[in-house]
Amino acid sequence: MARGIKVFIRVLTLSFLVYTAPLSASEKYTASECFEGVSRATLKFNRGLDNAIFKPIAKGYRTLPVPIRVGTSNAVGNLRSLLTLSNNLLQGDFRGAGNTAGRFAINTTVGILGLFDPAAKMGLEKRGREDLGQTLGVWGLGTGCYFVLPVLGPTTARDAVGLFGNTLIDPVYQITHNNEVMDRSYSEHNYYYYKGTDAVDFRSKNIETIESLENNSIDFYASVKSVYLQNRIKKISNTLDTDSKSQDDSDWEEIDNQ
Repeated sequence: MARGIKVFIRVLTLSFLVYTAPLSASEKYTASECFEGVSRATLKFNRGLDNAIFKPIAKGYRTLPVPIRVGTSNAVGNLRSLLTLSNNLLQGDFRGAGNTAGRFAINTTVGILGLFDPAAKMGLEKRGREDLGQTLGVWGLGTGCYFVLPVLGPTTARDAVGLFGNTLIDPVYQITHNNEVMDRSYSEHNYYYYKGTDAVDFRSKNIETIESLENNSIDFYASVKSVYLQNRIKKISNTLDTDSKSQDDSDWEEIDNQ
C-alpha cells in the first residue's frame, strides 16, 4: 500500500506539471483526444460487453421488488458517501462535509445501515457525490486528454489519476483491505461486491436513457464524450442544471464507468 501511495504521488505531481490549468466558468466542455482510434474500438468493445453481460444483469435486477431495490440503493449510497466525505474535506467544503457526515451517522444508525434515509426528513438532503477527479479539478488541475478505458469507460487524464487515487482515500476500501490482509486473504472482495452492486443499481436506473442515447446519436462516441465532459465539469463547479436534478445526481455517478 505504501508503494501504491508513492506511485500515486508521482503520477499526481507529473499530472500537475503537464495539465495544470485553472477551472473557470468559461471552460468549454471539450478535451483533446489521446488516441481516438483506440478509444473508439474500446467503446465498441464496452458496448458489446454491456449488451452481453451488464444490461441483462441490470434488467434482472429490475425484477426485484421495489423496496429491495430502493433499500439496496440507499445502503450502497450510504457507504459511497464516505468517499464523498473524504473529498469534501480535501476540497475545503466543510459545510458539505458536515452534511455528508451527519447523513451517514443518522442513516447508518436510525436508517438501519443505510437501508432507509431518515436524514433527508431531518433536513439533511442528499447532495451530489464527490470523487478525487472532481477534487483535482477544484484544485485547478486541467482536464487533460480524453480516452476510453476497457470496462471502466470514458475518462480523462485527470479523472484517470482520480480513479486510482479514490481507492487510497476511500474508507470502505481501506477497512475491507485491512481486514482481509489481517485474515491473509488479500482479495478485498467485499469492496468489489459493493462497487459491483452500485454499478448494477446505476445501470438498471438508466437502461432507457442509455438506449435513447444510442438510438438518437449520429456518432455515439462523440455523444458519450460530450455527455461525459459536460457532466464532469458541472460536477466540479457544482452547477448541475435544474433539468439534471429531475434525476438524482448520485444516480449518474457511474456514468463515468459505463
